[in-house]
Amino acid sequence: MLRKKISIGYALLAGSLIFLIFYSFDFKSLPYKLIKSFTSSTSINLFLSLTLIKSFEYALRQTGLMQKMTEASQTLLTNKKLSILSMPLIIGMLPSLGGAYLSAPMVDSATKNLEMSKEEKAFINYWYRHPWELVLPLYPGVVLASAISGISLRKLILLNLPAALILFISGFFLSMHGVKNEKKASKNVSLKILSSFTPIVLVLLPVIIFKIDLFIALIANILIVCLYHKKTIKKTLSIIKYGFTYDVFLLVAGVIIFKEMLQASGAVDGIAKAITQSGIPYLVVFITLPLLIGLITGISIGFVGSTFPLLTHLKETLPYEISIAFVSGYVGVLLSPLHLCLILTREYFKADMIGIYRKIISGCIVIFFAALIEFVVLRYYS
Repeated sequence: MLRKKISIGYALLAGSLIFLIFYSFDFKSLPYKLIKSFTSSTSINLFLSLTLIKSFEYALRQTGLMQKMTEASQTLLTNKKLSILSMPLIIGMLPSLGGAYLSAPMVDSATKNLEMSKEEKAFINYWYRHPWELVLPLYPGVVLASAISGISLRKLILLNLPAALILFISGFFLSMHGVKNEKKASKNVSLKILSSFTPIVLVLLPVIIFKIDLFIALIANILIVCLYHKKTIKKTLSIIKYGFTYDVFLLVAGVIIFKEMLQASGAVDGIAKAITQSGIPYLVVFITLPLLIGLITGISIGFVGSTFPLLTHLKETLPYEISIAFVSGYVGVLLSPLHLCLILTREYFKADMIGIYRKIISGCIVIFFAALIEFVVLRYYS
């Protein structure tokens, strides 16, 4: 169903129905378990977080703060290479599906007088959009992974951070070889320019440092942004309402029901027994399953929603195991030909897909082995 681009919520509900066909259930207790799961603080926090992420992004676009952040990065960065990659990097902070198409003209403009192939320009626009999805709680994948696994969002972000840094650094080795490190004339940096980044900072700091729930930080910042820009109560409510869409509810409902049916059916025990008897190491399962689903779906919530309920039930998972599963799935997403950012970027630059993939595959190999090294170090020395 995911391969046919059917909503992951529907796919998970369909998977749940298959459990009803092939397994026996205690139908008296099942409704109670489902209601308990739906009304748990984890489920409520997840729904509010995913909803308000969309509202927050909409607020930044409606108030023009997104554009100001883009302009500020151009003013602040005097290094030519950093200036080129800053557009996809800044715009990539928000989980907008069309963001790759927005930053592409900016990358094209910044590299206009340089001897750079279409494939290299496309790679820069694609690659530098994506360090954030591993660590930024504005992206639903990492939030969903935290909620399903029960590992704190802060812990998962810190574990994913090395992979995000490797992704960022590897781009310099894979592109911009012909770009000289000449510096532009320095511009005066005003407090007003810096203030455009305030909303993002005010979301990240409470979550990462003070361990405040994401949805609280999001709603507070939406209200602050609307108040500062003198939005009417009606407009503020419409911005908040923007995120409350059917697809978010369907996603959360699908995850909760699928996870509960997986456990109640006894399927997890059967799968765990099959893996144990086959001699497949758990690490192989934790790596290959998310990677394959990420490759098939091209979206993070696809591999997280489909595989993490199973992985977390196979064994008592440790944080670094969830992290390597997430990074592996994300490598699959980066490699997926169904990834919308890749499709839009290739379309804009009219680049050869094989040429783009040569760089993407090299970068993904580096990211994966960095994550594997982190896993081994944490497993044997923590």
